Amino acid sequence: MAFGKGHHLHLIDGSAFIFRAYHALPPLTRKSDGLPVGAVAGFCNMLHRYIEGNTGPDAPTHAAVIFDYSGKTFRNEIYDLYKANRPPAPEDLVPQFPLTREATRAFNVACEEIEGYEADDIIATLACQAREAGGRCTIISSDKDLMQLIGGGVEMLDAMKNKRIGIEEVEEKFGVGPERVVDVQALAGDSVDNVPGAPGIGIKTAAQLIQEYGDLETLLDRAEEIKQPKRRQTLMEKREQIEMSKRLVTLDCATPLAFTLDDLEVRDPEPEALLGFLGKMEFRTLSKRIADQLGVEAPAIAEAPAATTEADAPEALPFDHAKYEIVRDAAALQAWIDRINAMGRVAVDTETTGLDEMTVDLVGICLCVEAGAACYIPLGHKAGGGEGLFAEEALAEGQMALEEALALLKPVLEDEAVLKIGQNMKYDAKILSRYGIEVMPYDDTMLLSYAMHSGMHGHGMDALSERYLSHVPIPIKELIGSGKSAITFDKVEVETAAKYAAEDADVTLRLWKLFKPQLHLNKVTTVYETLERPLSPVLARMEMAGVKVDRDTLSRMSNAFAQKMAGLEAEIHELAGESFNVGSPKQLGEILFDKMGLEGGKKGKTGAWSTPAQVLEDLATEHELPARVLDWRQLSKLKSTYTDALQDHINPETGRVHTSYIQSGANTGRLASTDPNLQNIPVRSEEGRRIREAFVAEPGKLLVSLDYSQIELRILAHVAGIDALKQAFREGQDIHAMTASEMFDVPLDEMTPDIRRQAKAINFGVIYGISGFGLARNLRIPRSEAQGFIDRYFERFPGIRTYMDDTVAFAKEHGRVETLFGRRIHTPEINAKGPGAGFAKRAAINAPIQGTAADIIRRAMIRMEDAIAGLPAKMLLQVHDELIFEVAEDAVDQTIARVREVMETAAEPAVRIDVPLVVDAGQGANWAEAH
Repeated sequence: MAFGKGHHLHLIDGSAFIFRAYHALPPLTRKSDGLPVGAVAGFCNMLHRYIEGNTGPDAPTHAAVIFDYSGKTFRNEIYDLYKANRPPAPEDLVPQFPLTREATRAFNVACEEIEGYEADDIIATLACQAREAGGRCTIISSDKDLMQLIGGGVEMLDAMKNKRIGIEEVEEKFGVGPERVVDVQALAGDSVDNVPGAPGIGIKTAAQLIQEYGDLETLLDRAEEIKQPKRRQTLMEKREQIEMSKRLVTLDCATPLAFTLDDLEVRDPEPEALLGFLGKMEFRTLSKRIADQLGVEAPAIAEAPAATTEADAPEALPFDHAKYEIVRDAAALQAWIDRINAMGRVAVDTETTGLDEMTVDLVGICLCVEAGAACYIPLGHKAGGGEGLFAEEALAEGQMALEEALALLKPVLEDEAVLKIGQNMKYDAKILSRYGIEVMPYDDTMLLSYAMHSGMHGHGMDALSERYLSHVPIPIKELIGSGKSAITFDKVEVETAAKYAAEDADVTLRLWKLFKPQLHLNKVTTVYETLERPLSPVLARMEMAGVKVDRDTLSRMSNAFAQKMAGLEAEIHELAGESFNVGSPKQLGEILFDKMGLEGGKKGKTGAWSTPAQVLEDLATEHELPARVLDWRQLSKLKSTYTDALQDHINPETGRVHTSYIQSGANTGRLASTDPNLQNIPVRSEEGRRIREAFVAEPGKLLVSLDYSQIELRILAHVAGIDALKQAFREGQDIHAMTASEMFDVPLDEMTPDIRRQAKAINFGVIYGISGFGLARNLRIPRSEAQGFIDRYFERFPGIRTYMDDTVAFAKEHGRVETLFGRRIHTPEINAKGPGAGFAKRAAINAPIQGTAADIIRRAMIRMEDAIAGLPAKMLLQVHDELIFEVAEDAVDQTIARVREVMETAAEPAVRIDVPLVVDAGQGANWAEAH
């Protein structure tokens, strides 16, 4: 029967499936020959889930996976730079492209591609044919370029978000209907595909113009009527470019096809062909699952591939929010506790009134014991009013009393025989600690992902769920809204809250079941178990302890900064010859480049001059005004970010600031901190150093700072095997003076401060892969001279160049680098071409050094609590290579001795560094004195 009314065509964007599969899974290889198969594994799982999920009355009658044909298309004849800025496909993905076609045919799904045409054109042609024949078409993709096809029986489905895209969604995205999408795209251009469009016109402006004039052709014909001079000039001068851009973005609905819609009829897979392919790929889990469904025997696969993990088989059980239970009384909660004790593990998540763990109230607790088996215990949902830690007044009905629920949960959450599982569990542990429950032991899915996938992607729950479970969790903003109109979670109805909250615990457990077995397969068990997992509770206790900050000191500094900024503004206005808003980059650019005619300016996409710090630093060598603006900006940032903002972060109950450490924030293992960020207080300026004066000790105590001395240079000397550097460190020499002496043939007793300063800049610059251009800016010297310094450095220390070359080569071969402790830092961009290539190489070179330093201080922090147990001392802060303690005055010397020993031996016994690790110590009534 010919395709027509009543038929439903599904068109799958094959390239989208491939790239999502590639980025979703860690690198996998086939054991028999080392062939990369990670993207193929993910692709097969996605295709299988698609087939399994499309049954019933709305199932497709016809379906095809459409692929891009490699090579140039007719659009390159229109514009030779079309897609010219796209990087080549990752090296390990290239051999997997033909395998995804083979996989599609193995599932007995039509697989189509045409030389000279893009997949989008084939999809457009088929969609139009289906519409003309009276049938329906669903395009399974989220590609905005396909949205021009929607309407008249054609819709799109974003399979990852399970979201239908119709005319309303197109209007929301583009500001126009599907029939005018190409007009908007022609104006706005597309940086990804290198479609030029109209410079300075974005989607929003383009939509307004098309709405006003009706279509692109009318707009261009009447461009002289436009009031804005620059916009008018752009449309008139760039007309040919805009019209060409429209040809580039318009899909070809008349692509010549060698097949018909009838050829795409849905067919059942043939067991022998499908299982034969899966067996050849060595996909054990998927082979068994499909064989069981087909009622046949799975193919024999010799043994589990060394690099293959359970990642090729995400939990298949669908998420069913209706099955989540709301626990409203003690009997129901006890039944869950009995299940937890029998299982020996439970995923836990808390719901609270905000994000500040030190001030928010507990609203509810979620538990999950198996995939799909989750519950929500509402405890603090309000019917109106009610405040405080144990408030029960004005609570909504149908909730357990908070104290009763916590009393029942406390034994199991503190039971060392029951593993608690969480996503960013440090947050939940701090919340529960404030309510008298010390959660231990626990696993953290965020940290499991971080240990395995650092450098590959983020580690938030929603992102992990999308990547690894192909499931998009309910967004929190659907419950509480956003912006000024947002409500707190305790105002959400219990039934609505339960679906969202229990789903979080369900997702977390499924991620844990997926990730935990992968640790040993990825050879990062030691990293997780000795560096990540034990550090989390240490950080939680540090965060809860906080550090005392003196509000009066901050207030005085804010006033002083304001006065100094006012003085600088007056000076800047005098230099400019007129008053203007110093904080406005646009106005500053006009002064510097239009009025003063300084060279080196560049305009951004909006047409305004760009005035970032880098530009001003270059200009500061030739004019006083940009130098003063840099001084003003620094004071402005110190005032807004620290002296003003820190006052808002002082906890009213404790009088202390409680930062939150982000354990998975940096690829290298370095900690970040937020609310407030204490890692980036500048130390080079006098004003920045003064901010530390506001961090003070309690009466009778002192702040003690212990800081690794030049730890990254010491690690570089070790990993690169630089004998001269090793010897200098062993003898306690001034390393920068020694480097200067080696490089410039200057005896140590004739060393000048300027020569030493140059050597110091090179020493630290080399670690970060500094270029001649960057060193020239730092030292304010000609670029050729700076490059000469770097060349001479490598001549004197050839082992450093060897280390760099070897590290980059390793990264290119393996897609990662490693620290001395086995931490893996993935480098997905290492083989990229273009501007990002240099950055990727520098990052790869630096990561093992910075990461090893981060691992060492992690090891020290984990051991520290036991080392200072019994002393009147508490570890409060970690800032890069420095630890800050609050110590009773009479125990300072003893504390310094113990802490120094732990820090200087922290690498051992796992790693023995060839040079001594040295720790400098200081003490004082405030951080500035101690640092």
